[in-house]
Amino acid sequence: MSQNPAERLRATLARIPYARFLGVRAELAGDEMTVILPFAPHLIGNADLQAIHGGVLGALLEMTALAQLSISEGLSRQPKPIDVTVGYLRTGRPVDTFARAEIKRVGRRVANVYVEAWQEARARPIANLHGHFHVTPVHVTPAEPE
Repeated sequence: MSQNPAERLRATLARIPYARFLGVRAELAGDEMTVILPFAPHLIGNADLQAIHGGVLGALLEMTALAQLSISEGLSRQPKPIDVTVGYLRTGRPVDTFARAEIKRVGRRVANVYVEAWQEARARPIANLHGHFHVTPVHVTPAEPE
């Protein structure tokens, strides 16, 4: 891949139509990537509570995992979710939301990723995700005949 990590990250998010609709952007600082979901009124799922829709939070977490895998592992294709578990810990208030992923393990075909989303304080996450994703390595070497 000839692009630098920031260009690959922008290209990865640009390939996700829902990320464009939500206005998601990402920042790189060394090897850490933070995805930012700027608040907008159309993100509210419960008008009485002024709470961000749970589907928006789940999508933010999944997009963060996909982007982190694509950037960190230099994958030739976008990872595909195998299974994802989202934990909703607190109400997402009408402010900007941040997310960061940690790749726990990448095997030959499956990656294990953990993601947290927070608003004002990273120590008080509002949601988290644990997921397994199918990955396609950049270079697949065929097995030699025995």
